[in-house]
Amino acid sequence: MVQHLDSAVVPSGRPRLVGIVNITTDSFSDGGRFLAAEDAIAHAWRLRAAGADIIELGPAASNPSAQRVTADEEIRRLADVIDELVAADIPVSVDSFLPETQRFAAARGASYLNDIQGFPDASRYRELADLGCRLIVMHSVQRRGPATEVLTAAETVWKGIEGFFRGRLAALQRAGVSRERLIIDPGLGYFLGRTPEPSLMALARIGALKSQLGLPVLVSPSRKSFLRSLTGRDLDNIGPASLAAELYAARQGVDFIRTHDVAAIRDALTIWDALGARPPVTRR
Repeated sequence: MVQHLDSAVVPSGRPRLVGIVNITTDSFSDGGRFLAAEDAIAHAWRLRAAGADIIELGPAASNPSAQRVTADEEIRRLADVIDELVAADIPVSVDSFLPETQRFAAARGASYLNDIQGFPDASRYRELADLGCRLIVMHSVQRRGPATEVLTAAETVWKGIEGFFRGRLAALQRAGVSRERLIIDPGLGYFLGRTPEPSLMALARIGALKSQLGLPVLVSPSRKSFLRSLTGRDLDNIGPASLAAELYAARQGVDFIRTHDVAAIRDALTIWDALGARPPVTRR
């Protein structure tokens, strides 16, 4: 088994920052901007310079309006980008639920595979057990395919999150996937429903989920629909709301924050840590 596990060192207690590079035509926030390999690579380097511990490459969008992309096209979009980043010893995550793309990414040195379907095909678990990368197991109410706009109830969604992870994690481990390779993501935004309440509940209970399952947690509130719904802000002005949600998640003890704006959360965490290290003010 070839080992591709990310060994990057981050300050104690600080979540790892995962910078998003969408190599797509129709991602909801930046579709088309980084479709050319040179543009994707340049953006990856900008995110890395801003403080990203990991670069995540997304070769297909997963929003409700996203077009389906073949595995061949995903691989074509990824090839030059992943090769350059891995050669530079940058930890890379690949966001795809297509088995062919996942195999390609693992073979090319990806440190993480991020599957919005949560690796649903049990017939592949032995194969996954033999890979060297870590697996980000994401929950969604859709279970299969990209996000959809469905009406859900927060408590029902939360029970579904707990049940999903109990079953899926147990199945992966029975097939030989080592526990230290697993990372969980409860999903947010349209992956939980079209209203904000399920996402708010998921964020509020992240600490409980982490304690219950004993595994690292990744979240990605960045620019999500529930934040836009709550604030009435468009994508160009949703940065402050994204940062607030990310800081809240950090306070809940998440281990990975997947974000479009690495510099904002990195600087916020730096100031937060500095303020926390200051001695208490003595009043006279």
